[in-house]
Amino acid sequence: MATTDQRDSHRSEPLPVPELPPRLLLDLRTDCNLKCPMCIVHASPDEGKLSGFLRRNMPLENVRAILDEVTPAKPMMQPSLWSEPTLAPDFRTNIADAKARGIAVAFNTNGLTLREDLADFLVDIKLDSISFSIDAMTAETLQKVRGIDKLQKIHNAVEIMLRAREKAGVELPRIGVSFTVQDTNAHECEAFIAHWIQRVDFVRVAELYVAGTFPNIDVQRERTPCPAIYNTMAIHANGNAAICCLDGFGETNMGNVFEEGVKAVWNGEAFTAARRAHEQGDWDAVPYCKNCDRWASYAYDDVIKDGVLIRKSPEYTYYNRMDKLTNIQKGLIQYDDDARRVIGDLLDEKGA
Repeated sequence: MATTDQRDSHRSEPLPVPELPPRLLLDLRTDCNLKCPMCIVHASPDEGKLSGFLRRNMPLENVRAILDEVTPAKPMMQPSLWSEPTLAPDFRTNIADAKARGIAVAFNTNGLTLREDLADFLVDIKLDSISFSIDAMTAETLQKVRGIDKLQKIHNAVEIMLRAREKAGVELPRIGVSFTVQDTNAHECEAFIAHWIQRVDFVRVAELYVAGTFPNIDVQRERTPCPAIYNTMAIHANGNAAICCLDGFGETNMGNVFEEGVKAVWNGEAFTAARRAHEQGDWDAVPYCKNCDRWASYAYDDVIKDGVLIRKSPEYTYYNRMDKLTNIQKGLIQYDDDARRVIGDLLDEKGA
């Protein structure tokens, strides 16, 4: 069993920061076709926060400027934050632009907009990874968790994506499904894993995020600086960078990349101050991070069981079919964050 912890706490010297973020999250459009009860943005009862915030688009010229600037770093890009990425008006253009620059793209979707033509496009463009958020095994539970009963439609979307990849005779994109554990669906979790691990490349099980924390996470070790502020930049549709992707409303404005550029914001005063506070263990200095346990998700345990590589951290458990990892050896490891966390150690051992 391999255990990895990436940071030491209470550092006297600053930790190294890459010149540009290795992972980029772009909120291309702040919009969704669902209002899942667990969503902190689209199910928010706060009309004041929602007013003027929803249905904003990131201008195409700004997206291209961002991609041009980060191209030397070849980050992994996710084309959304708390929204459904396929609703962005320039979605296909944005994905094509990123891939043309050698930037990998991975995203989560509810699958409701996916049709054969979109699946074929994603295969043709060599999308790196796609994960369908399902969270249920029955239509009744789906209604409670996501506010709809269209379980078969979502299942059909996954099958459309699998068929498109098979028809093309390629290994990309990686195709997975996800399940966020809640009181209303926890009884279906094991059945969900057992069903989907037979169909897709990976299954991701996540703990629920509520009101700035993960109530079901029990961390039994000393707190360390959160790797997210060293490797991920989350950019809202108006160009404001948040301290991390959990800040769905952009309440922590670290700077505007449309005005200052990605590099300047990433290495700017706000991010630097937050990182220094983490390194010194001064959690009160960064109120948004004070009660958050996301930092613990970068330490994990590995076990291989019945042909499945299981990687478990306090927040996530990934179930990865070993027979579906061949694409990792063809370069996905350097792009897809999920893949890197799942298989990196094994590749090192194999010398791949």
